[in-house]
Amino acid sequence: MAGAQKAGAQKAGRPSATVAITGANRGIGLELARQYAARGDNVIALCRRSTPALEALGVRVLTGVEVTSEEALRRAADALADTRLDVLIHCAGVLLRESLDDLNLDTIRRQFEINALGPLRLTAALLPRSLGRGARIGVITSRMGSIGDNTSGSRYGYRMSKAAVNMAGVSLARDLAPRGIAVALLHPGFVRTDMTGHNGLIDPPEAAAGLIARLDDLTIATSGGFWHMSGERLPW
Repeated sequence: MAGAQKAGAQKAGRPSATVAITGANRGIGLELARQYAARGDNVIALCRRSTPALEALGVRVLTGVEVTSEEALRRAADALADTRLDVLIHCAGVLLRESLDDLNLDTIRRQFEINALGPLRLTAALLPRSLGRGARIGVITSRMGSIGDNTSGSRYGYRMSKAAVNMAGVSLARDLAPRGIAVALLHPGFVRTDMTGHNGLIDPPEAAAGLIARLDDLTIATSGGFWHMSGERLPW
């Protein structure tokens, strides 16, 4: 498959890229892996457990990648030590439900661990050996993390964790700019996936195509922005 991916990219008139995607076993992450592979890029799927749908893509799969575990991320970084990543996409995430009347702080903490700290941990783990000048990092966040766009309240853990990862992404953009690494905060839209109970306005193929387009357009000059997958700039 790797040879076919490279040939596909060369046929399209561009060099193939090496793309690592967390949460690539389902939902938007799986569709990102599918579309990158289909256009000829070399995909590395990072996930806790693989799925038949992911295995069917024929991409490289690293399992056991739990973004809340320092040990698991060290193992992943060691496995990728000799691999130069052109694109790193943080797609692993969780949406848990809690209400103000029955506030469960454990679910809020878990969302922080996965949604906010996970991308920061993995970026730091991969930075010394796999991320160099010209690399692009995409953080799949949500407009539910926008303070300016919050007109409906609720969803405390999810909203707070996404606001936190937005801040982490902007700080990464500032800190990594001297190294030539650009960062984008990306909202995929309201997508019909397992996470949303298959409610939503769009399907994963449309969301993934928009996210890939935003990452293709990402430069150091635009690093640190917060975009809808359609290209619309979103309020913080």
